[in-house]
Amino acid sequence: MSSTGRRTTVRTLVVRTPRLRLDVQYAVAATTLPTAAALRRWARAALGRDARVAIRFVGEREGRALNDRYRGQDHATNVLTFVYDEVDLLAGDLVLCAPVLRREAKAQGKPLPDHCAHLVVHGMLHLQGLDHDTERKARRMESREAAILATFGIADPYAPAYAGAGHDKPAKAGSGHRRPAKAGAGHRPPARAAAR
Repeated sequence: MSSTGRRTTVRTLVVRTPRLRLDVQYAVAATTLPTAAALRRWARAALGRDARVAIRFVGEREGRALNDRYRGQDHATNVLTFVYDEVDLLAGDLVLCAPVLRREAKAQGKPLPDHCAHLVVHGMLHLQGLDHDTERKARRMESREAAILATFGIADPYAPAYAGAGHDKPAKAGSGHRRPAKAGAGHRPPARAAAR
């Protein structure tokens, strides 16, 4: 009882960590790329609900073909996110183009694993519906990415230190995000595709 004579009730909220079923695929040599364990840590940190995700590292040719097919852009991009229509479980694919990641990391003067972590987090947030098609949404998404990366000791990828060093800010409104017609790296047709 409290000092006022009223009975108090204490409720405990139990928060369950989202479950992640992760499949990692290397369609290119994996020697300098992050391990499946690192990819799992980064993906899980950005996860807000149970999910089934495939992360696939591809070469320039496959990256270009997928970006052309699903976004109408005839060049490889750093990350493509394919979201599938699932009712109870978040499901999708992240396709990371290894040669593009390496070039960007070098141009931005950052370690390749840090850049990969950023793009895995970025893709995972896309899977959960976050986007950067307006300034307001971009600020929200960038802030979330920076906070998650900070838990790993990784610098804010949007900080001025990277400005002008080949840093490629997320696309603004009208960036070409569109619903693809057929499957990406996965086994089912994606509900939507997005790229950084």
